[in-house]
Amino acid sequence: MSDLEAPLVRPKRKKVWVDYFVQLRWIIVIFIVLPISCTLYFLTYLGDLNSERKSFKQRQKEHDENVKKVVKRLKERNPKKDGLVCTARKPWIAVGMRNVDYKRARHFEVDLSAFRNILDIDKERMIARAEPLVNMGQISRATVPMNLSPAVVAELDDLTVGGLINGYGIEGSSHIYGLFSDTVVAYEIVLADGRVVRATKDNEYSDLFHAIPWSQGTLGLLVAAEIKLIPIKEYMKLTYKPIVGNLQELAQAYMDSFAPRDGDQDNPEKVPDFVETMIYSPTEAVCMTGVYASKEEAKQNGNKINNVGWWFKPWFYQHAQTALKKGEFVEYIPTREYYHRHTRCLYWEGKLILPFGDQWWFRFLLGWMMPPKVSLLKATQGEAIRNYYHEMHVIQDMLVPLYKVGDALEWVHREMEVYPIWLCPHRLYKLPVKTMVYPEPGFELQRRQGDTHYAQMYTDVGVYYAPGPVLRGEEFDGAEAVRKMENWLIENHGFQPQYAVSELSEKNFWRMFDAGLYERCRRKYGAIGTFMSVYYKSKKGRKTEKEVQEAEQATLETPEMDTA
Repeated sequence: MSDLEAPLVRPKRKKVWVDYFVQLRWIIVIFIVLPISCTLYFLTYLGDLNSERKSFKQRQKEHDENVKKVVKRLKERNPKKDGLVCTARKPWIAVGMRNVDYKRARHFEVDLSAFRNILDIDKERMIARAEPLVNMGQISRATVPMNLSPAVVAELDDLTVGGLINGYGIEGSSHIYGLFSDTVVAYEIVLADGRVVRATKDNEYSDLFHAIPWSQGTLGLLVAAEIKLIPIKEYMKLTYKPIVGNLQELAQAYMDSFAPRDGDQDNPEKVPDFVETMIYSPTEAVCMTGVYASKEEAKQNGNKINNVGWWFKPWFYQHAQTALKKGEFVEYIPTREYYHRHTRCLYWEGKLILPFGDQWWFRFLLGWMMPPKVSLLKATQGEAIRNYYHEMHVIQDMLVPLYKVGDALEWVHREMEVYPIWLCPHRLYKLPVKTMVYPEPGFELQRRQGDTHYAQMYTDVGVYYAPGPVLRGEEFDGAEAVRKMENWLIENHGFQPQYAVSELSEKNFWRMFDAGLYERCRRKYGAIGTFMSVYYKSKKGRKTEKEVQEAEQATLETPEMDTA
């Protein structure tokens, strides 16, 4: 490791009362958050069962009635007196760690809470039509028994269709299918003037179709989406391969696990169905590759089946880590349990929330109540705890070109020293228009490992945990670390998902993301003055009504630029 720059040396930090409160927070989690979470999960499950008992025709009828209510509500708004439009969902309910501070400014609420039904599963077209509050657990429970699945199923059960479209959604299959929004074939949107439109990539609303992803619901209200389905099998044959070396070598091994060096990236014989890698230290990682397998294959003599979804099972990231000691091994995991393998322990965040949650006795006695709902964790933390986590904790994703993964790992080690690190690849497609996120110009001429002529391979470098300096009791400036990370991403054509806490100024926000198509659609479809802009919706801190209104007015007064 002589070629790896050492982490920054920091002075010791004096503890304050919040440190002790955070250390004892497990008491609130066990006696309040977990029981309420478990109850809410059960009630949600009963609601899903009730929805499934209804015919698709009945669900569609209810959907149409609810859309009419949304249109009626929008038309009741007086632009001169009422605030900007946002949903009526409470600020703490969002799964992302960024608090929804924009709702503290005066706003005009539209209730979308009824939009949580799967409207249709079309086996001939291989399309699932779902409302925005349908979550990943709900949709996988409906489709997997049919040997079907959305092409991209984000790992955490609570993540919703609307959140993954308007924000960011990735899975281990994204190296084939792209991000969740890339698997959507049509959006049903209620525009600012109350019009209900269906946007596809090749109809008259194609510009809106391409502008919706990453827009945070600031172009219109999403009320339904048509999502691509793929055929699947009952099990995932998963290979765990330990890797030892420096961070650049770990990054190369990760690349080699799914990206053929001969450039044959579209060959299913060479590319696995699922990919992820976990970096456990600066010298150790485990690469996991999965391929769908039939029930008959999984149950052949000698094959090991692992039901990772059972509550008493070891947490998945710790189970994968055993490959570092026992070497490469293969096992078969039921497909739906594999999809949601990180749900029970929230990747490895569960270890910070419940320090003993991974112990066998806790898993056996109380593991069935896991995980705590992120929304309830946020609701019970208070302002002081929230600020503490912003400073002493990192939950960030760095989306970087595949060939820069090694550099990103070295940067994280030097500036944050967070382990484990999650690596998950995804395609960033070259589209007919330039969207908010886009590949590097001329990438198709370089033909680097993982790239094709139509898409550049990117990687999500997931950095979730308390940094090493915090764990050692040293000083750590979380806000400054995030600012440095954002600057690094801008310089390296990377992107930061907007669910996270951001320190970006407006200027740097639009250096990272492209504003051209988004702003054209804001003007064309009347979103300015009705919906808050994506920057102000993502911006850290409280927004006053005056600040938001002035930003909207400045946009209206700015002449439209030709960015095509």
